[in-house]
Amino acid sequence: MLRRMLKSKLHRVTVTHSELEYEGSCAIDINLLKEANINEYEQIAIYNITNGERFTTYAISAEQGSGIISINGAAAHKANPGDMLIIATYADYNEIELEKYAPSLVYVDSENNITITKNSIDIQAA
Repeated sequence: MLRRMLKSKLHRVTVTHSELEYEGSCAIDINLLKEANINEYEQIAIYNITNGERFTTYAISAEQGSGIISINGAAAHKANPGDMLIIATYADYNEIELEKYAPSLVYVDSENNITITKNSIDIQAA
């Protein structure tokens, strides 16, 4: 049996650009892609914390060290500069792979600079 699990997450990144006329995708700073283990052209799920929109697109590279998070093409209607997002990827794992499973979780500051990376989410307390 395969289980679909969270593979990686960029948590609370800030949209820097929204380009309606650019070819559809989401451009992400290469540093963030690498740290989150997201490949260029990989499918990504985007959850807009600011307005509640949820949509799927694919990742493309943005200039390394730029902090760019650009929502492009038709998806530009779903996010504006300044919006806060969660960008996630998922993968299917078998039971043997799950024994070593650990997602790549990347947290950033307001300028999309990496502040911490983790492989688990703290237990939610009352």
